[in-house]
Amino acid sequence: MDLLERVQRKATKVIRGMEYLSYEDRLKELRLFSLEKRRLRRDLLVVFQYLKGLYKKNVDRPLIRTCCNRTRRNSFKLKEGRFRLNIRKKFFMMKVAKHWNGLPREVVDAPFLETFKVRLDGALKNLILLKMFLFIAVALD
Repeated sequence: MDLLERVQRKATKVIRGMEYLSYEDRLKELRLFSLEKRRLRRDLLVVFQYLKGLYKKNVDRPLIRTCCNRTRRNSFKLKEGRFRLNIRKKFFMMKVAKHWNGLPREVVDAPFLETFKVRLDGALKNLILLKMFLFIAVALD
């Protein structure tokens, strides 16, 4: 994946007028997401579809919602498991639960997939979420 990210970095640098901008600024100017953010976006779309009954494929383990609804962020919290083995942290359900639980209520409560996509893109542009994702991604590797 690092190789693909390097290709995107170089490709955005070739564009006239962007060679001296930072990678993040080039992406912002081109209205693109980094590959990491695109993978996160795809994973969150799958969770939304699964919770709304739109996703037909089997998930490695079903996504389990937490029982209490007294949350500040969103009302569709997913249960985050604790495991002795680090390999379990790489499972889809465990990898995406923390990010899903960090989404604002207005994103998660979207009635339709297209509405969710628009709201999710807005949330992903938020620097706080990006910094949190990068910190977690580094911790998982």
